[in-house]
Amino acid sequence: MTAAGFSHAAPAGGSFVYRIELADEVINPVAVEYIETSIEKSETDGAAALLIQLDTPGGLLTSTRKIVKMIMNAQVPILVYVAPSGARAGSAGVFITIAAHVAAMAPSTNIGAAHPVAMKEKRSTKDTFKDLLEALTGKKEEGKPARQAKKPEDLMEQKIMNDTEAWARSIATFRGRNQKWVVKAVSESVSATENEAFQKDVINFVAATPGELLEKSHGLPVMLPKGRATIETKEARIIDLPMSTRLKWLNVLAHPNIAYILLMLGFYGLLFEFTHPGIGFPGIAGAICLVLAFFGLQILPTNYAGVALIVMAIILFIAEAKITSYGLLTLGGVVSLFLGSLILFASPYEFMRVSLPIVIAFVAATAIVAIGLATLVIRSQRRKAKTGEEGLIGAVGEVQNIDGEHVQVFVHGEIWEVECDTELKVGSKIKVEKMRGLKLTVRAL
Repeated sequence: MTAAGFSHAAPAGGSFVYRIELADEVINPVAVEYIETSIEKSETDGAAALLIQLDTPGGLLTSTRKIVKMIMNAQVPILVYVAPSGARAGSAGVFITIAAHVAAMAPSTNIGAAHPVAMKEKRSTKDTFKDLLEALTGKKEEGKPARQAKKPEDLMEQKIMNDTEAWARSIATFRGRNQKWVVKAVSESVSATENEAFQKDVINFVAATPGELLEKSHGLPVMLPKGRATIETKEARIIDLPMSTRLKWLNVLAHPNIAYILLMLGFYGLLFEFTHPGIGFPGIAGAICLVLAFFGLQILPTNYAGVALIVMAIILFIAEAKITSYGLLTLGGVVSLFLGSLILFASPYEFMRVSLPIVIAFVAATAIVAIGLATLVIRSQRRKAKTGEEGLIGAVGEVQNIDGEHVQVFVHGEIWEVECDTELKVGSKIKVEKMRGLKLTVRAL
């Protein structure tokens, strides 16, 4: 079987190792597909090993489980290398690292803090608004220590924690790594530098370069599904397998900020199409943005209560354009949009949430546009009519011609026949009081 997105031909001449790189990437379904296709190509082409150069803040627990399962069942040795210097294997990266046949770290790297992403800290409404105030002002409440993450109390969350700890312990046991440290990384979010990880038997060794990694890995015995094997990486060439253009685009769409921006642009397009029907382009562009946004929402840990609040906000903005509420619907829409944006992605991790400045910018821009449209609607409804019967009532004109009982006046650029209780003269000014058929009733000024 061939891996999608890569060349079918295997490299010719000598031993080689394929290398893929997750550079500050979130572990999500895109990363799963990238690693899966790379493992398949390594097995098909007869690579001596697959080197995964890892730098990640973490990611989704479901995606992490899939990657670990693929690594544990790979028919080719998997070398996970936390690099370059300054990189980290946070959260999901811990499981991927300890699952590898060979785990190594570059100098000045760290590993740890593997608390399950699927778990959410229990927060009261009061605490949520305190966090919001702190984010807006940049100040914490004085006299009180910073709140620590609470231990999960909900039964389902406790089950997830226990299951994750057992899973981490089983991986560490199978690979001969430090079980106690790995469990602490899950339950207490402990971290370690590269030297500490080596001393605690979390990784196999520290390597300054990929070449040094291959040299130290050569000759190590590993257990593959087909049986025992020895890593043969001495003088092996390193061949990079870059992420395909398709996966790069999908990875961009899976970023919380990008997904949120596309979602808002999609709703703006539909809002404009509803309030100005017949144009077409805003509706088409909005629909495309929504489809792309929903792909991102499918990958991200989406809180659909947040989506519902954003949809409600758009409905309120549309209603404001149709119904005069003097700003009440707009106010409700702004509040709904702001709260929905804040809770859109249900994750305790910063990198999995929408940036607060982006939320504030979009909410402020939306509020300005909505208030502007509402103001124009109110002004247009209060403005005196300039056409039809309503536009003629109260208009001032001039008598143009008198022929017996027939009197003609010039009003609003037109000649009208009028009737009046008082005598009129040519050139005198009149004011329209009412309209009956094609005749105006006027009075002399």
